[in-house]
Amino acid sequence: MTADPLVLMPEVDRATERLLRTAESLDETAARGPSLLPGWSRGHVLTHIARSGDAVVTMLTGARTGERLRGYASDAARDADIEAGADRSPAELLTDVRESAARFADAVAAMAPADWAATVDHRLGPIPAAALVWMRLREVEVHHVDLAAGYEPADWPASFSHRLLHDVVAGLGRRPGSPALVLRPAEGRVELTVGEPEAAPTVAGPVYELAGWLIGRTDGARLTVTPDGKLPTPPEWI
Repeated sequence: MTADPLVLMPEVDRATERLLRTAESLDETAARGPSLLPGWSRGHVLTHIARSGDAVVTMLTGARTGERLRGYASDAARDADIEAGADRSPAELLTDVRESAARFADAVAAMAPADWAATVDHRLGPIPAAALVWMRLREVEVHHVDLAAGYEPADWPASFSHRLLHDVVAGLGRRPGSPALVLRPAEGRVELTVGEPEAAPTVAGPVYELAGWLIGRTDGARLTVTPDGKLPTPPEWI
């Protein structure tokens, strides 16, 4: 989803401050405790947030200078960097996330209006530079939940939950094999569909729960299905 990157920056700043407050609360035991992501500790998640922020800085720099710079040298290098930083002290993890966020904000501020139209090489494929701020916001909010440290999808701002839900539904619509769904957020009158709506189950509930369920961050316990039955299993997100 591409939105005006400068309009989204205040949301990124607020999301980052919430994340930093959570990171500040972690002691040695908590930092090494399990996250919601299989095989990753909270230290892994915080390191990933910092390194992914730096990857965005690299792509923004490429958009500004006219170079096609990859955010990560390779997937293997990305994984190695995360593993290398995961066992640092809580203070080191916090400083890394804070300093990476500052570099990201500086990179956004350095962009001229025309720079946002450039194409950048994201690890998932070429995307417009203007999409990077939304992707950073999404990264911070979703991985904050992944810390399993008290922040949940219900804590997401409503604007983020709505944007995330539309983003995920658009992605599912482009993926062959996605289950047909009709999604009915409780906070609005607009239904969203994946695939052909005829005979598709209708899943209804709070917008944050719909979005969280589709990306595997909630079990969908607050959702209802019509006709009665089990919730469909969404495909793995990203």
